[in-house]
Amino acid sequence: MSHIHNNNADLIARVRRIAGQVAAVERELTAEASCDKVLHLVAAVRGAVNGLVEEIIADHLEAHVARAGLTDEERTKGADELLAVIRRYSK
Repeated sequence: MSHIHNNNADLIARVRRIAGQVAAVERELTAEASCDKVLHLVAAVRGAVNGLVEEIIADHLEAHVARAGLTDEERTKGADELLAVIRRYSK
């Protein structure tokens, strides 16, 4: 997946921000914060993870399904991989 390596620094920065958000959830739970505060933090984590997944899916789609010059076999493989991830993610 060389396309991910091209965008690696941005993806790692996103993952680190998500890790910070998860740490904030842990801190608030430890401090016995109110339910609504914790729920807002968890919703932010979920949104950040969804954004990360969307970016990686878009990169995969461009590199392994829509890129000019791919063979039909390569497109089928890329589409099958993407469908498997979407099915797993949507459960």
